[in-house]
Amino acid sequence: MRDELAPFMAMAERYPMLSAGEENRLTLAWQRRGDEQALDNLVGSHLRLVIKIARDNSGYGLPISDLIGEGNVGLLQAADRFDPDRGVRFATYATWWIRAMIREYALYSRSLVKMGTTAAQKKLFFNLNRLKTELKVLDNGDLEPSVVGQIAQRLEVSESEVIQMNGRLSSPDWSLNATVGDEDWGEFQELIVDESPDPEGRVVEADQTTRRRALLGEAMAGLSAREQHILRERKLTEEPQTLDQLSQHYGISRERVRQIEARAIERLREKMLAAVAEAQADARDRQLVYAG
Repeated sequence: MRDELAPFMAMAERYPMLSAGEENRLTLAWQRRGDEQALDNLVGSHLRLVIKIARDNSGYGLPISDLIGEGNVGLLQAADRFDPDRGVRFATYATWWIRAMIREYALYSRSLVKMGTTAAQKKLFFNLNRLKTELKVLDNGDLEPSVVGQIAQRLEVSESEVIQMNGRLSSPDWSLNATVGDEDWGEFQELIVDESPDPEGRVVEADQTTRRRALLGEAMAGLSAREQHILRERKLTEEPQTLDQLSQHYGISRERVRQIEARAIERLREKMLAAVAEAQADARDRQLVYAG
């Protein structure tokens, strides 16, 4: 990593450290006048900070140069938003932006599969390796139950989330074109089982769907116009209407709309069950005829 950092360290050494007054002056020159030289001096003097934070977050298998690049984006964001009147140093404010940009990049670049969306998953992603080091876990295999329990307790997540995240961090993404074993074995994608229905299964499924729709249509025809409308608007549309909307439409109470909906669903269920029972009886009669 030292060789990778050498160009960045050489660049950082070209810029002097700044006092608080110099930081404020450069910030205002950039924000008020668009002085690009002031921005260059402000950003360049904090490149050491970007390198440090990038190194602290380098345990995710990503190029350090990419992490530094993302950190520089965060540094530019900080330069745009820093308020000298708040009485804090620019480095203190910029640290938050640099770390946020680097971690966001690490989170979504570590794997082609999204690694974490909830706060708990993100906490796991960024702290799991650190805790494994503290607990002296030296390999990337499955964690011992006792270790899983300790990590789950310290990060306030479930044990299943710890196991899942550890597996995802320990296993790299596979290319579908990667060869398996000897080259004669073929590519990884050739070993993936297609679990989708076969042509015959798709025909059967389509036929069943058509029959269900026909049954639903016949059952709906037995409902009143108001029941049909309420049922469609509440259950059969992508953006269902609320009870309030339908109560205003018909000039009745929300509770009355709910009662009509519940009655319509029950009548619909009864009609469909009766139709299914009739179809099954017809099928049995046909079987008896053929058997005779």
